[in-house]
Amino acid sequence: MSTNKNPSTPDSDSDIDNQTNLAPPSPLPFGEKLREGLEVLPLRKPDWLRVKLPIGKEYSEVRKITSTHKLHTICESGNCPNMGECWGAGTATFMILGNICTRSCGFCNVATGKPKAVDLSEPERVAESVRLMKVKHCVITSVDRDDLKDGGSTIWAETITAIRRLNPQTKFETLIPDFQGKWENLQRIIDVKPDIVSHNTETVRRLTKQVRIQAKYDRSLEVLKRLKDAGLKTKSGIMLGLGETEQEIYETMDDLRAVGCDVLTLGQYLQPTPKHLPVKEFIHPEVFEKYKQVGLEKGFRFVESGPLVRSSYHAEKHIF
Repeated sequence: MSTNKNPSTPDSDSDIDNQTNLAPPSPLPFGEKLREGLEVLPLRKPDWLRVKLPIGKEYSEVRKITSTHKLHTICESGNCPNMGECWGAGTATFMILGNICTRSCGFCNVATGKPKAVDLSEPERVAESVRLMKVKHCVITSVDRDDLKDGGSTIWAETITAIRRLNPQTKFETLIPDFQGKWENLQRIIDVKPDIVSHNTETVRRLTKQVRIQAKYDRSLEVLKRLKDAGLKTKSGIMLGLGETEQEIYETMDDLRAVGCDVLTLGQYLQPTPKHLPVKEFIHPEVFEKYKQVGLEKGFRFVESGPLVRSSYHAEKHIF
């Protein structure tokens, strides 16, 4: 699940248009400081990445509720370009287990560090907010909690159960971590049977170590396989523009289909800060459309593919 952009400026109609990717002519390894005196060239974003700032009554009401109940949404944490559209359509993505992650992925704008203690009241607060917001389709995601023995899976299961109890008509998707391959923790998710379970591979095999430092490509495939073997509907997402090749994209599609993945999302990677991995390429919308058609031909039931697509974009359409 990943939306990675800087906060928008108040005098612009586009939070993406004003961003600048600071990438040197020859990109330095992630984490290495720029040498003193090295010229840094701005990389201007193409026109197709322009979006409107989120406005409207529905957006304002949702933001007020999330603030009042001290909830974290990945929509806000990641400054998602589709926030206004999704909130206006009755879809919201909640981030549970705090807003500090134990991992330090090279693409993600969520803070890394030592998380706070688990909030045992969070499942009920999220469920109540879903009710107040009249959310038709709820997406739940979380930071990685590698500091916890259960990886946060107990809170995950309790949150899903609480939402179902207070909102029996609400459909929802869970965008889960890999739980470090501790399958007893994944089983807690399986046992509460979300409508659809998403776990993102994020990138192609070759780039996984650079993009997802503490993750493993094959472990992510195993997560998806175990979910599918348990009879659940599955989904995964890939960011483009990190240096992957067209052939590698097709190979990743094949790997996902081999473990029965039903839904695929493809979106443009955007560098959230100069400290994150640089954008290697801006993918044209026509290329995204081609990838969509290829994905459908390979057997995915749904493929969301476009520059502004994020993990939970049009999530309400993926229930089948």
